[in-house]
Amino acid sequence: MPNLTHRLGLPAFTARNRVFMAPLTRMRAAQPGDVPTDLMREYYTQRASAGLIVTEGTQISPEGKGYHATPGIYSDDQVAGWRRITDAVHEAGGRIVLQLWHVGRITHAAVHGGEPGVSASALPFKGTTRIQGPDGNLMSVEAPTPRALAADELPRVLDDYRRATLNARAAGFDMVEVHGANGYLLQQFMSTSSNHREDQYGGSVDNRARFPLEVVDAVVDAWDPAHVGMRVSPLIRAGGLDDSDGLEMGLHIAGELNRRELGYLHLCEPDWVGGPGLDDDFRIKLREAYDGVIIAAGNYTPDKSARVLRAGWADAIAFGRLFIANPDLPRRLAEGSPLNELRPEVISGGDATGYTDYPTLTD
Repeated sequence: MPNLTHRLGLPAFTARNRVFMAPLTRMRAAQPGDVPTDLMREYYTQRASAGLIVTEGTQISPEGKGYHATPGIYSDDQVAGWRRITDAVHEAGGRIVLQLWHVGRITHAAVHGGEPGVSASALPFKGTTRIQGPDGNLMSVEAPTPRALAADELPRVLDDYRRATLNARAAGFDMVEVHGANGYLLQQFMSTSSNHREDQYGGSVDNRARFPLEVVDAVVDAWDPAHVGMRVSPLIRAGGLDDSDGLEMGLHIAGELNRRELGYLHLCEPDWVGGPGLDDDFRIKLREAYDGVIIAAGNYTPDKSARVLRAGWADAIAFGRLFIANPDLPRRLAEGSPLNELRPEVISGGDATGYTDYPTLTD
């Protein structure tokens, strides 16, 4: 039976283990310009023993930015910065995927010259983002009501995704992951709590899934299905989103991705941010809908990981907070070694403290 130490064949390459690194917003890109740094290169290279690294969310355009000091993938400097990171990860024997990100309404006018964010619908919501305050420190602010994207604007956003994918290829990434989870733009289209449109992008499950699947098709067109994955998070309560009726959409998207033969489906389970835990009935239905590689992420422990892998409901487990605190997490899990404790106060923003200074077993 598969376990976390076993290799895993994906359509594009073989991962050396099934301990994947989940995307983690760390907010340490250089300013101005949101350019990846040498400190980020050290951080990712420290974790190159993961079977696969999924990068922090990386905005596909200035419009897609929501938080201070998150990296982009739309400028030459950003591509060059990421290239230094992918080269170092590959030299260390790792594999790395870029997560393509558009935050939609989870942003602030201060990030966009006074303009609000965009979304499926112009609905007020209770959500916050983090920007740089007058004193230079990070501060949480309420995100204002967005404006709805007009149907004739959506081709422009699709072009941003295509261009970002081509830039990711130029930057040396092994794959790209479409971020369709955690209450960001694509899930804002998918969820009934954030999409009240009356055109072909609203209403039915098919209509609400239309734009996210158009994004997937645009990204595939810029590369190929084997080098594209997608992250989804049915039922999640994050970013002011309440996806309480999202199971039907989750299974619908899974079936559509299966038909497209994508490189993987990345399931972000909602319990890590206070949502309900997914039950085994949903895991069975998800496996029936998607027969490719499934990556599961959430509040996973080694015991829970082993159970889900043995049942065949997932093929790899992505760890987030454990990977922040334990750069050599695959070794620690394989040996049953003690784990470093997370320092939550230094997750977002700052310098090397709480970023690249967690010890390994070798240290």
